[in-house]
Amino acid sequence: MTTRETQVSQTQREETADRVETLIDEMTVREKAAQLAGTYVGTMGETRTLEDAEEMVREHGLGFVTPFGYGASPHRDSAEVVEIANELQRVAREESRLGIPILIPVDAIHGNAYVEDTTVFPHNLGVAAARDRDLVEQVGAVTATEVAATGSSLTYGPTCDVARDPRWGRTFETFGESPSLVGELASAKVRGIHEASVDVAAMAKHFPAYGEPERGEDTAPVDRSVSSLYRDFVPSFQQVIEAGVEGIMPSYNAINGEPSHGSSHWLTDVLRDEFGFEGYVASDWNGINMLHDDHRVATSGTDAIRQSFDAGVDVHSLGEVDHVDSLVELVESGAVSEAAVDESVRRVLELKADLGLFDDPFVDPDESADTLGKPTHRQVSLEAARESMTLLKNERDLLPFDDDADEVVVTGPNADSLVNQVGGWSVKEEHELTGTTIREGIEEFLGPESTVTHEPGAGIDEPGDVDAAADAASDADAAVVVLGENWYIHEFGPQDVTGPTDAFPNRAELTLPEAQRDLLEAVLDTGTPTALVLVTGRPLAIPWAAEHVDAILQAYYPGAQGGRAVAETLFGANNPAGKLPISVPRSEGHLPVRHNHLPNPTPIGEDEHLPSYDPLFPFGHGLSYTEFEYRDLSVSADSLARDDSVTAAVTLANTGDREGDEVVQLFAGRDYSSVVTPVRELVDFERVSLDPGEEVTVTFELGTDTFDVVHPDGSRRFEAGKVSLWCESTETSLEVVDQD
Repeated sequence: MTTRETQVSQTQREETADRVETLIDEMTVREKAAQLAGTYVGTMGETRTLEDAEEMVREHGLGFVTPFGYGASPHRDSAEVVEIANELQRVAREESRLGIPILIPVDAIHGNAYVEDTTVFPHNLGVAAARDRDLVEQVGAVTATEVAATGSSLTYGPTCDVARDPRWGRTFETFGESPSLVGELASAKVRGIHEASVDVAAMAKHFPAYGEPERGEDTAPVDRSVSSLYRDFVPSFQQVIEAGVEGIMPSYNAINGEPSHGSSHWLTDVLRDEFGFEGYVASDWNGINMLHDDHRVATSGTDAIRQSFDAGVDVHSLGEVDHVDSLVELVESGAVSEAAVDESVRRVLELKADLGLFDDPFVDPDESADTLGKPTHRQVSLEAARESMTLLKNERDLLPFDDDADEVVVTGPNADSLVNQVGGWSVKEEHELTGTTIREGIEEFLGPESTVTHEPGAGIDEPGDVDAAADAASDADAAVVVLGENWYIHEFGPQDVTGPTDAFPNRAELTLPEAQRDLLEAVLDTGTPTALVLVTGRPLAIPWAAEHVDAILQAYYPGAQGGRAVAETLFGANNPAGKLPISVPRSEGHLPVRHNHLPNPTPIGEDEHLPSYDPLFPFGHGLSYTEFEYRDLSVSADSLARDDSVTAAVTLANTGDREGDEVVQLFAGRDYSSVVTPVRELVDFERVSLDPGEEVTVTFELGTDTFDVVHPDGSRRFEAGKVSLWCESTETSLEVVDQD
């Protein structure tokens, strides 16, 4: 039961149900269909103005409008969007026949980042490196608070996709490659959204499987076995459903030949009947039209609407009046039953009632101004960036640099770009963002006693003045080279930000472009102590850098406060403790590379086969400025019976000379099983903080379902057998037994 549900009395629920049923009885078929359609403001192929949206709400009773909070809207000013939300709600309440309020969804992927003056968090991949459930709940709560402050009541998130191909342009939106990690953190985000003192709903996406598309191409088919779908992709959705998520968004792609938006198997048989989801399902923007236009499984736009509705899609997010007309036609012809439409409308109206929109859908502009980007919110963003910092390499303890360095040079295309630092699904002009770049963070941290010289040296994929950067580095005490990727979404667009479609970043290249490599080599050749900072949305294949650079810090897209977090980490005020949420490949040719791969035979001998898992940096890797020792991994019992549980415990000691956090990660794998299972999988994790010389016992509660085996039909089954457990350098085993 969700936090919101616990706050609603039985009487309130009955009153809501009565209100909804009264409305449904009063509605015409056309008014019902309108509640299941949405529109937008902005330009996506065609332009829709605020006046257009208001007319659709006034004259047709449309149930959803997205006037801001996404990339194609021209409205980003925080005061303006509040006025827009209030005016749209006024039109809906006062000028439509039934006065039903609208739902305003936004793309708040890492904060309400498409609106100026808001708090922009690190992207999910970075947050996943922190391995901190409480932190993710705080991120969710702040996001919900700032979403509500702009007049919206629904965020398109959390992202429940498991990223299994780093070529995919949406990798940075995910919590990584581990189903367990994704499920835990996505659920934490839902809890945080619900625990905020506002009424905002969450919509999990993209069901059922999106993160391993063919060729790494966004929206391309996912052809995977049923066992893989149930083992790798859908568990995270099951977890957020249990956490009370209100909405589900299907994926654009086809799953084993069946487009998600037209799949009654996935959206009804699995999502509702098997997983027990009771909320509403909304199309991913034009996902319904794609059944006809792209997948070509529907013979017309109307047929696509019929297929999607029969499959279990309640709302056409961009359906507009065309959707209303078509759905009315389908009901009148008998192709869709009015009772089925009523059920979808009931889900939408109940959510609007639960969110308090019938009582008061308006926002106080003064309260909004006081809420957006407030210092306590930005402090959460800063803490998230700090905790996400992942130290990949630190030869000869190069880091941290001395914080009294006299001369520091900062170079690279991402050294002074707030837009690149926050990454996609955000406003994309420097003047629209409030934050600290890495150059600014280093300057502020070191203060006026030090000289910080900034030389760009190169663009993302364009040569720059390498000589100027090298000259500056040759006279410096330390050099910070900030490389990586720029702002992009989906398939690395839109083009006005990233240039030609074959320019870096793209699916074909996971290596740094030549311009960035030349800059890095030139700075290293000076002999100045050099740290490489990677601001990226995906893990990049950097074998040359991994061999030649002494210190490498993975910063991900660290958000608007990320410059300060990077500076604090480089100069020792923040001890890095992030752990990679996704494996770093050696090259594109090494893909796929993931920690939970399946074992395979070596018919000509192990020595003749390259390792199945041989990443440049493995999943879960991350260094610290202190030292930790793991000892005595044990379980509270030698055997684990069906429906029982045991406690795994490991001793962790800080044997270094400074305080630090450590993420304790527990992995498990079956020695033998009736079907092939992953060699090892992350099953649990805990972030702890230890002073020098301190040690603690970290425990994990494990039930038999932790070790269920997924069979070819997708069923998870109890199975007796030996299970091995690993925690860093220590391991133990456990016998799962069937005593029935």
